[in-house]
Amino acid sequence: MSEGMIVSSRGERAVQALSRFGELEWFKLPTEFNAAYGYAQVPYMGWRYAFPEEEVAQLIEASVRALSTQVDWEIDRARRNWMLVPTRVLREAHGLADPSFRDVVHSINVQDQEFCLKALSDFELIIQHLLQVHLSEE
Repeated sequence: MSEGMIVSSRGERAVQALSRFGELEWFKLPTEFNAAYGYAQVPYMGWRYAFPEEEVAQLIEASVRALSTQVDWEIDRARRNWMLVPTRVLREAHGLADPSFRDVVHSINVQDQEFCLKALSDFELIIQHLLQVHLSEE
């Protein structure tokens, strides 16, 4: 991973979880709370493996799907970087490629704190689960 990345303890756990599945080349996780305005923010996480593997992607997707979460989640692998994001964000933004993605995230942050808090709780559950997923020894 690149030098000089500032990662929160939540981010460290996420990196640790994702690193179990392969060598991370890139990682991004927005902060939980907007410090300037004091509201919770929709969690989403982007990452890229140095050597992405289909089996790994399917294992992570299946692990996320297996959880009983408060909001629906999706792993978007349409581009080089993979993203774990609440389905609602993708739906309202018409996908990650659309320039409105940031606007939709901001709008949900400002207008739907209940959704943000549920998603944050889910996010912790997902990371915890990924830290415990059984990896088969090949």
